[in-house]
Amino acid sequence: MSLLILAYLGGALTILSPCILPVLPFVLSRTGQPFVRGKLPMLAGMALTFAGFATLLSAGGAWAVRANEVGRFAALALLAVFGLSLLWPRLADLMARPAVALGNRLAGQAATGSTAAEPSVAGSLLLGVATGMLWAPCAGPILGLVLTGVALNGASVSSALALAAYAAGAATSLAAALGLGGRVFAAMKRSMGLGEWARRIMGAGVLGGVALIGLGADTGLLARLPSGGTTQLEQALVNGLGGPGVSRPAPQASLNVVSEANAAPLGQPSGLPVEGRVASFDGAAQWLNSAPLTGDQLRGKVTLVYFWTYSCINCIRTLPYLRAWADKYKDQGLTVVGVHTPEFAFEKSPENVARAVSGFRVNFPVAIDSNYRIWNAFHNSYWPAAYFVDAQGNIRHHQFGEGDYAASERVIQALLAEAGNRQVAGGVVVPDAPGAQAAPDLDNVRSPETYVGYAQADRFASPGGAQVGTSHAYSVSKLGLNDWGLSGQWTIDAEHATLDRADGSIVYRFHARDLHLVLGPAADGRAVRFTVKIDGKAPGNSHGADTDAHGNGAITQTRLYQLVRQAGTVGEHTFEIRFLDAGAHAYAFTFG
Repeated sequence: MSLLILAYLGGALTILSPCILPVLPFVLSRTGQPFVRGKLPMLAGMALTFAGFATLLSAGGAWAVRANEVGRFAALALLAVFGLSLLWPRLADLMARPAVALGNRLAGQAATGSTAAEPSVAGSLLLGVATGMLWAPCAGPILGLVLTGVALNGASVSSALALAAYAAGAATSLAAALGLGGRVFAAMKRSMGLGEWARRIMGAGVLGGVALIGLGADTGLLARLPSGGTTQLEQALVNGLGGPGVSRPAPQASLNVVSEANAAPLGQPSGLPVEGRVASFDGAAQWLNSAPLTGDQLRGKVTLVYFWTYSCINCIRTLPYLRAWADKYKDQGLTVVGVHTPEFAFEKSPENVARAVSGFRVNFPVAIDSNYRIWNAFHNSYWPAAYFVDAQGNIRHHQFGEGDYAASERVIQALLAEAGNRQVAGGVVVPDAPGAQAAPDLDNVRSPETYVGYAQADRFASPGGAQVGTSHAYSVSKLGLNDWGLSGQWTIDAEHATLDRADGSIVYRFHARDLHLVLGPAADGRAVRFTVKIDGKAPGNSHGADTDAHGNGAITQTRLYQLVRQAGTVGEHTFEIRFLDAGAHAYAFTFG
């Protein structure tokens, strides 16, 4: 919704652009004409032409990216030129000159094509076409960002809505100009100085964004942008249109419903609803454990598409079931496809993902979706998320989040039977789940997922608060439940906090059986030693899988570390991790 509002306002403010001024006198000549025959056709022609022009730009940019990764840099280059045109008006004038000339010619024809007493609908429409052709090259940075987002992330309902909102804003400002006539034109001339400075500031911002993306500094930000998922409005539109991907999240099937579906005769419909068509895997940057898979290769098989990311505790606790299902049903027609879509920047590294896949003993195919292409194609919004696809390529069930494993397995059995398999194994798996993969003690979890980076941090209790992006000496005072703080010299960035000097610590007051922390070693890859204490003492039998009874451990790679698993009665305690070496990176706490 924020994007739509910004796009609408950006379209409305585009009327302040200098290259719009040459055509406005012709537009304002329609102020005294009837709305239906004079004004409405002009506004409609402007909106349609603008939308068509912008759509062509979007489609071209998206195609370039899909065809080759070089397209990404081509899109960035186009955005850089756009930023420069905002910064230097002369360049904007040169870019707009062909459109201005053509617009003036068409507008002149439209202006002489009818009399004021009897305006021509065709002439007004032609005038709107001229205005729309001129409006698109003169558009502001909001449109540039929308078009570049389409090029980098692929077309979606949200991008189409943003373009429509931009066109609506432009039409609104044009309608206001028609209503107020020459007074608006004069006021716009007076405001051009302020407008030019605003354009220059926005141009510098666009160029700064291009530099960040080009240098790779955007990786953490891109993993958190709303484009990684859908808004409620987008999902509602997808549901109504019944388009590709997940057309409608159906209510989770109960055990009884799925059992009845599983009891259907072999080769007959299971009774599970059709939720949509499976989307393409073409956006994968790389594949692990398999050559690239296509929809044609999976046709005739039941497919479980599983979205996950390797430092997500909910995903980690689901993996034992995915492995067990892949092994149990591999000869009965089931294909499990993992789609690894990152939350943090370090999860975009193919080497890190490959290491995690090996460490978790994942042997089914995994598509590396570091650019959110498959995530967007499925209109997914969750880690983890499982989509159950029948032999015809229809999504028949989904599971968002961990849990409901028995129901999910019965869906698999039902779809295999529906596909005609006469030897579907019964029962449900009870997989081996060591360490952090073990099921959580939900009755005792009273502490929420907590991010350390300032972008999503909550309940940070060190005196003075977070000093963003600069090295600062922190301390920890008394903490309430779910409060946490830093001690020592730290730099807090958007995704994580980095220990600048040895002997710094993080303290958290928590209530849960298990405590996990996503940690990374020093920037040069050096291991960082640490010790863990619970209420000021060594953890003993309450140590986690990544520490010993004395609380000793080491950060050797960037991943989730299980630091506490309380033995006996679960209660509220103060956790402290002290790093003996500088360079530790801390990302997020999770509990189980």
